[in-house]
Amino acid sequence: MTSFARNQWYVAAYGSEIGRELFTRTVCGESILFWRTEAGEVTAMADHCVHRRFPLSEKPSRLDGDTVVCGYHGFTYGADGVCVSVPGQKRVPRTARLASYPVKEQDSFVWVWIGDKDKADEALIPRAPWLDSPDYTTVSGMEPLAARYGLLVDNLLDLSHETYLHGGYIGTPEVAETPITTEVDEKAGVVYVSRHMDDAACPPFYARSTGITGRITRWQDIEYHAPCLYLLHSRIAPVGAPGPREDGSDPDAFHVEVVYAITPETEHSTHDFWAVARDFALDDQEVSHFLHENNRTVVLQDVVALDKLEQVIASEPAGTQELSINIDTGGLAARRILKRMVEAGTAASTAAEPTAAESAAAVR
Repeated sequence: MTSFARNQWYVAAYGSEIGRELFTRTVCGESILFWRTEAGEVTAMADHCVHRRFPLSEKPSRLDGDTVVCGYHGFTYGADGVCVSVPGQKRVPRTARLASYPVKEQDSFVWVWIGDKDKADEALIPRAPWLDSPDYTTVSGMEPLAARYGLLVDNLLDLSHETYLHGGYIGTPEVAETPITTEVDEKAGVVYVSRHMDDAACPPFYARSTGITGRITRWQDIEYHAPCLYLLHSRIAPVGAPGPREDGSDPDAFHVEVVYAITPETEHSTHDFWAVARDFALDDQEVSHFLHENNRTVVLQDVVALDKLEQVIASEPAGTQELSINIDTGGLAARRILKRMVEAGTAASTAAEPTAAESAAAVR
């Protein structure tokens, strides 16, 4: 059984990655071709010609207006994936069509639906509005992870590892020492984990970007929207500064919204999209450069650790047990939700598989 939750939205790319060039990315084991029409709309279809399976993302395949021309034998496809021209004959076989995927561009991301197209409800896409808000400045990137996506989910829902893995960047002793609270919305598939530190050392990541020189009040409020989107609402203020006001405003604090899109590539590799949005020093390019380079360093520290962990897990004998403690409540809840999503998607996929008779009829 695949470990992917199907009938779900996943982040396939940043909108800035897709233009009038053929672009490919593998999502949940499916190689998908993306490009923008002349009107600027993103389209997504299977990245292989129906004729001899040549990848349409490979040159000399090319765009011709709003059609894709296969660089191997010249089969030509419209933006909906339907073949419109076959060299050497006027009749286009009715089965000459590529699988197409629902897509939605939102909050700087391009989301793609993996599963039954009839179930692709755009209202189900979780939001990260800070990423393209004029009230925030954002730095972002994506790193390939040679590990299963569940390991990254575990990593991000247990931030106590910051103390040990990311010391000198974002980690301080208080992160590991402060207890967490966990809430789970099973129906919505959302896990909330909070850690509020009333008196903590200010790590370089925040000292350099905010200018705070003393100890801080540091809040970490996590929302994980299974399977793909992780939000970390960070609040940083000098110790003794007033807290949020009754009207919801919080002028005495600095706010950083950290966003991860956790997109499975294959069973054992992941696209690790990350973004850091801030509501201070909006036009300060030095702060932007510092946050970009430091957060990328932190992400790469996770990548090295998780790549190694993947190798360890892959080499372990079946049935090897692990130990969980209080700080793992969020990660364990996420595992439970993901397991349910995977099982639901597998059942739906099996139910939708055609019979042998139906398959034979489809090609006649």
